[in-house]
Amino acid sequence: MKRSVKILWRLFIGGFLLVVLLFLCANFGVFGAMPSVAELENPEADLASEIISADGVLMGKYYTENRSEVKYHEISPNVINALIATEDERFYEHSGIDAQAVGRVAYTFGTQGGGSTITQQVAKMMLGQGKGNIIRRGIDKIKEWIVAVKLERNFTKEEIITLYLNRAPWGNVYGIRNASRTYFQKEPSNLKVEEAAVLIGMLKGFIYEPIRHPKNSIDRRNTVINQMVKAKQGFLTPADGEKLKAKPLVTNYKSIDEAIGIAPYYRRILLDVLKDWCNKNTNPRTGQPYNLYRDGLKVYTTIDSRMQKYAEEAVDEHMPELQRKADAYFKNRKDLWKGRDNIVEAAMKHSERWKNLKEDEMKEEDIKKSFLVQTRMKIFSWKGNEKHERDTVMTPYDSIKYHKQLLQTSFVAMDPKTGEIKAWVGGINYKWFKFDHATASRQVGSTFKPLLYTLAVTDAGYTPETYISGAPLTLGGKTISSGGGGTMANCLAFSRNAAAWHLMALIGVSRTIEFAKQCGIKANMPPYPSIALGSAD
Repeated sequence: MKRSVKILWRLFIGGFLLVVLLFLCANFGVFGAMPSVAELENPEADLASEIISADGVLMGKYYTENRSEVKYHEISPNVINALIATEDERFYEHSGIDAQAVGRVAYTFGTQGGGSTITQQVAKMMLGQGKGNIIRRGIDKIKEWIVAVKLERNFTKEEIITLYLNRAPWGNVYGIRNASRTYFQKEPSNLKVEEAAVLIGMLKGFIYEPIRHPKNSIDRRNTVINQMVKAKQGFLTPADGEKLKAKPLVTNYKSIDEAIGIAPYYRRILLDVLKDWCNKNTNPRTGQPYNLYRDGLKVYTTIDSRMQKYAEEAVDEHMPELQRKADAYFKNRKDLWKGRDNIVEAAMKHSERWKNLKEDEMKEEDIKKSFLVQTRMKIFSWKGNEKHERDTVMTPYDSIKYHKQLLQTSFVAMDPKTGEIKAWVGGINYKWFKFDHATASRQVGSTFKPLLYTLAVTDAGYTPETYISGAPLTLGGKTISSGGGGTMANCLAFSRNAAAWHLMALIGVSRTIEFAKQCGIKANMPPYPSIALGSAD
């Protein structure tokens, strides 16, 4: 009997010493780096940079993790109460590790919930732990406990709650602010109880996401509400809980990504400008060049979200009708693509499908054959859903021709006094057509004529009533006679080519090019009279 007692004591002491040794090894980084006290006091998190319009509307973000931070007082008590009731009811009583919860898990083998506190979950986020075997998971748990205790020593309970809610993932968005904006279009300080319950419910898993899994989301929301009723803090009365559970699931979902949001073509142009600025400017906090995707910059633009909205709505309103007319015009043109196979082939080799098959080491000949196979796909269509998309079956080769026959448009609205850009449209749909027609080199056409008329006023003393001849005139071997003449005001209003041709004869090519440069046109212009009609790119 005495011998068995001695063995038990030795096993107990040996086990105790082993646990102490494991904790010491973990604390001193034997099993991998541990955050220092300085790192705990200044926790780093990648913050999305926000693009904001002149009238204060969030246009979009640049990020690796779509995250924005809030302070404790900017979080609704409903969110905090739901979190504590669901994740850690004894949060204000323990010092990072809840011994009661750990004991319960050990006694019930984890069948009655987990034992991790909110503080432990923050520690896990900071350590970036992943999956592993049982030994790896055991070591990770020890590291998690150590960091949790350190967090409790260095932060208040309110700060730990804020750390958790700023770091927690809600699908592909991070932090309570982004989650609140994405699912309810409001700041987290304004969340109602039932809304807070939906978001806190999502923390258990994306299977409770309200847009893709509404039934699961309602069930999980009601579970969170039940927990708020049962909590010893009495966050909700039973009567209030029943009223809230009876409510339907209501969200106001709006995703913000590169293709969705205000002025996507403008944001893509802005991206290159901002990257260049970041490379040339140092973040005083890190001593390194600014990182657009991590440093949480606020970028204020001159875009007016209301004007941009009208611009994009104008595209959606008028382009379908113009496309219908174009389709009718070209309907019987069987030779439309004759001699233009090179256009389709070039587009084919720039497509994602081609690049993916190339990466799979498929031969070019076989790739071309695959483009002739009938395939289920989505295409852009003005007759499609609200996203202008339609499901169909066609060959990838034909889909390229189809999309190439769609009319495109672009324009830029500027304040003439300041040069500020107020609206920017680069195409009919950024998701489907990334090419920005607003920055493409095109012949300027009749938009060049006002420069000539300005020179006629400043150099030749013309007035709006001055008569301009429309008689046939030959310059540089080219004769123009279309449109006729008239007063300068009428000739400009009706864009008469013959009048512009006569003004070019009056002013001269070199003076016209010189004036265009003074107006800020940087492109090289050919020294030919035809620039009067907008032949320059």
